[in-house]
Amino acid sequence: MFDFLIQGFGVALTPLNLGLAFLGALLGTLFGALPGIGPINGIAILMPLAYTLGLPAESALILLAGIYTGSEYGGRMSSILLNVPGDAGAVMTTLDGHPLAKKGLAGPALGLSAVSSFIGATVAIVGLTLFAPLLAVVAVKFGPAEFFALMIFAFASMSAMMGKDPIKTLIGAVLGVLISTVGVDSGTGVLRFTFDMPELYDGIDFVVMIIGLFAVSEILLMLEHAFRHDQDGEMAPIGRVMVKMSEVMYCKWAILRSSVIGFVIGVLPGTGASVASAVAYTTEKRISDRDNTFGTGDMRGLAAPEAANNASAAGSFVPMLTLGIPGSGTTAILLGALMLYNINPGPMMFREQPVVVGGLIASLYIGNVMLLLLNLPLAGVFARVLQVPRWILVPSVAILAFVGVYQLHSDLMAIYLMLAIGVFGYVLRKFGFSLAPVVLGFVLGGLMEENLRRALSISGGDVAILFQSGLSIGLWIAAALVVLVPMFAGKLKAKFLPAKVS
Repeated sequence: MFDFLIQGFGVALTPLNLGLAFLGALLGTLFGALPGIGPINGIAILMPLAYTLGLPAESALILLAGIYTGSEYGGRMSSILLNVPGDAGAVMTTLDGHPLAKKGLAGPALGLSAVSSFIGATVAIVGLTLFAPLLAVVAVKFGPAEFFALMIFAFASMSAMMGKDPIKTLIGAVLGVLISTVGVDSGTGVLRFTFDMPELYDGIDFVVMIIGLFAVSEILLMLEHAFRHDQDGEMAPIGRVMVKMSEVMYCKWAILRSSVIGFVIGVLPGTGASVASAVAYTTEKRISDRDNTFGTGDMRGLAAPEAANNASAAGSFVPMLTLGIPGSGTTAILLGALMLYNINPGPMMFREQPVVVGGLIASLYIGNVMLLLLNLPLAGVFARVLQVPRWILVPSVAILAFVGVYQLHSDLMAIYLMLAIGVFGYVLRKFGFSLAPVVLGFVLGGLMEENLRRALSISGGDVAILFQSGLSIGLWIAAALVVLVPMFAGKLKAKFLPAKVS
């Protein structure tokens, strides 16, 4: 692992990749600071640009990963200053971050959140370095049957993403799988759902799908927001940004506990920063909130979710790199970015693409230091981005989306398809659907079908091959437990908890 990391730093420390890591950190912080943009839209908009510029796979991934981790830093700004979460992972930050700003501690709150984010991400990156190669060694034993069971487990894990609304999660995943089937069937040559349109014979392009689903639907939501004349809250004055060592030491155990929680949850497929920050906050509240100060401006209540969501972001790279399944909605897009370069993430990636994997992991160390150095002294500068009027923001996002798709395809049909998918995504969001299951279904649907066909081809059509190895049986059991345990746990809690209280 030491040699592997040294090789990775040799890749990440080249002038090009250092510059891209800095650019990703800078743009990611800006995207995260703007409510509604976040890492998914930032990556979706810039991914076609990185591809069309001819960047090597490792360089493109370093840029996009920098945007991802930078957005986790930037999302705290609007949460603390405006009480408006920059993304889903920053929701819990508002609970104590904005009350701190109201007390005149906006600057220290921004500084503490940056330090907490740095520590959380560092703990998770070290965990990624130590455990990802070990998990890859086990994953090399996976065959088509095991990969199919792994995809089923990934879909089952999405139930944790939505929590109270698993039906909508399931519908979203099914819609994603259906979209992934559009085009020529690779096994039989039959046209599927193409409606006699030659442009759909190759299926729905990943970039068109992602930019339409996220960026265009976000533009429509921004326009709706503007027509309603909604006004964001008044931004609190920032003042001193540099956090005191005594303030960090006061929160040290909250930061360390939440970093471990965030990493573990990030490794689980289909969870993400929103789940990690919520679990870390509630856990810390149970452990530390003896005076009922959480929710009124307790620094530990700010540090816990910030450490957790950044640790979760780094942890989500573990299943993506070792198993080829996304750990979050954002890594689902990164997974698709690798596929644009004909790289299939999975157990063989550590052997076949050591430059890509090593460079990515090393860049996470470098980018994390860059983000701390950017976010401590320049928090006031980044906060001014929150004052960008929507009449500038909406056209800018739209131009980037249209240019990105047209650069990649040079075809108006791709633009029309992007707009249609954008309207579809807007309708889903208005009905309360999360788009992350749709992305996961779209990315994993083709892989699941391909591995199922390979397994059945090996066995001559006998489905028993899906349950023959110990690995596949273990994954089937894990998938069943992920679905059934929350169902029965809720029923048992409803049955026994009232009796216990009385």
